[in-house]
Amino acid sequence: MGSEARATIGLEVHVQLTSLKTKLFCSCSADYRGAPPNTHVCPVCLGLPGALPVVNRKAVEKAIQVCLAVNGSVARMLRFDRKHYFYPDLPKNYQITQYLEPICTGGYVEIDTPKGSKRVRLRRINIEEDPGRIVYPGGGPLTSPYVLVDYNRSGVALLEIVTEPDLETPEEAAAFLEKLRSILEHLGACDCGLEGAMRVDANVSVEGGERVEVKNIGSFHEVKRALAYEITRQRDVLLKGGRVRRETRHWDPVRKVTLPARVKETEEDYRYMPDPNLPPVAIPGELVEKLRATLPELPDARARRLEKQYGLRPQVARVLVSRKVLADFFEDAARLYSGSYDRMANYLVNDLLNWLKDDDLAGLYRRVKPEHLAKVMRLLDRGVISIRQAKEMAEHIAKRGADPEKLVDELGFRRIADPEKLRPVVEEVLRENPKAVEDALRNPKAVNFLVGMVMRKTRGRADPAVARRLVLERLGRLRRGGG
Repeated sequence: MGSEARATIGLEVHVQLTSLKTKLFCSCSADYRGAPPNTHVCPVCLGLPGALPVVNRKAVEKAIQVCLAVNGSVARMLRFDRKHYFYPDLPKNYQITQYLEPICTGGYVEIDTPKGSKRVRLRRINIEEDPGRIVYPGGGPLTSPYVLVDYNRSGVALLEIVTEPDLETPEEAAAFLEKLRSILEHLGACDCGLEGAMRVDANVSVEGGERVEVKNIGSFHEVKRALAYEITRQRDVLLKGGRVRRETRHWDPVRKVTLPARVKETEEDYRYMPDPNLPPVAIPGELVEKLRATLPELPDARARRLEKQYGLRPQVARVLVSRKVLADFFEDAARLYSGSYDRMANYLVNDLLNWLKDDDLAGLYRRVKPEHLAKVMRLLDRGVISIRQAKEMAEHIAKRGADPEKLVDELGFRRIADPEKLRPVVEEVLRENPKAVEDALRNPKAVNFLVGMVMRKTRGRADPAVARRLVLERLGRLRRGGG
């Protein structure tokens, strides 16, 4: 078996429905982040004897919307099952989930790859409750002397989105997750930037070995790292004549390795059974059609509209819709500006984003205003600043929300177009570069060097057209023998 043995990857994505105010089966607040441990709890989410769950209707409706958005088939009945396992994050020793009949089957998500568009099939989407949060005070499972459990998260509404094993590389897996995140954000289903709102388990196997599940992957960047490590590890085992056994491994984001956790369970180990406290309920067809009719504009359709409405290149439009907040920001700025929208989009994507970390985009509007982007474009249109100066502005705008019009004076960027102010600079450049002057007198193309030196001395503030005219005028006098 060679070192390039083909890898097969399937993902299990756990997505919190952060748009809901309460948990899946009780009225406890789902806004648990930052709250003291074990304060958003009640007998239902703690699994106390005699407590009865009541399903959150909004969770069901949002799950149906997600199903429709990914081209899946909505179930006719709403059924819940019990998945039994003994672990402290769910004190009743079972999780309420869907197994026998998930809310959604089939569907697909289209992703872009170096080889072109690829359709990643979905196996199912099911509604389930999130378990509590395990805390390791010592830094990790192997180093902590004890563990703590915070049940504030227990019972939060969760979607488990399971793909078919259609992915082959860590890069494809990351592309799928980015596209899925964009769909969820456009639906208003999940604020995926929140800690723990979107978590991934990956099933990966290399040709000739068994399937291994990698758990505890917390971000898209970590997914790529975890998959790359695990694929390399399995290939290495097979290359040395070993056997890759079926097991569950945990990703250690500090050491950047996967660690064995337990032998992989089979479906029978979970002893699935219908939940007797939640009898099946019919999902009305008219409800599904109502939700279908009210679906918002989804990423692919929005990208096509941005191309047509604003004249954007397809690649730029796809980058914008990859995060809903980014596309919203662009369109808000476009309403304040009339001009080159393609240049505006390029500046947002290639310059401002360089100074904004991916995780910071949720707070984009708090740090930068759409009118800032529109102002930069107007300054460029009026010739007040150059493209290079606009690029320098990007850091100040992104990091401290600085007003571009004030930055012009603060950074000394105001364009110099007055010939009387530029003539002394031209004289200085010609005096300091006699060899270049001789070249320019013989070859008109060499004038560009002298103009460039004028631009350098003025830190890009000189109007290029005025600078070129003054240089040519001075060279013309030299040709005629003037001083």
